[in-house]
Amino acid sequence: MTTARQIMHVGVETISAQTSLAEAARRMRDRNVGALPVCDSDGNPVGMVTDRDIIIECIATGQDPRHATTGMLAGRKLIAVSGDTDVGDVLATMQTHRIRRLPVIDGNELVGIISEADLSRGLREQQVGEFVEAVCAP
Repeated sequence: MTTARQIMHVGVETISAQTSLAEAARRMRDRNVGALPVCDSDGNPVGMVTDRDIIIECIATGQDPRHATTGMLAGRKLIAVSGDTDVGDVLATMQTHRIRRLPVIDGNELVGIISEADLSRGLREQQVGEFVEAVCAP
């Protein structure tokens, strides 16, 4: 059985819930990533903020990303899995919620993240194709 821990990547950069969306966008650009896990003041993951969230939910609605915070967008329920989660359940979770990045937690601690790239390296081509079709379909 392949687990989330076996396909995730570690060393994930996080961002504080109080950080501006403008700063979040700069960090994403500088690190060439499309999402950052958002953590509360105790360092516990509380959500994710994506480049798309910043565009759709901040800029397109006329808000100023210099004053809006990541916590405003990441306040939704955190969707995550434990490191021991079977990869089939990882795929099902990502497909059900139509997400491309999935935090991996151990208790309240963020230990890694699974992205489409991680899936492509750790799964059979057919599984990856089915995932992309399910998540990207309109």
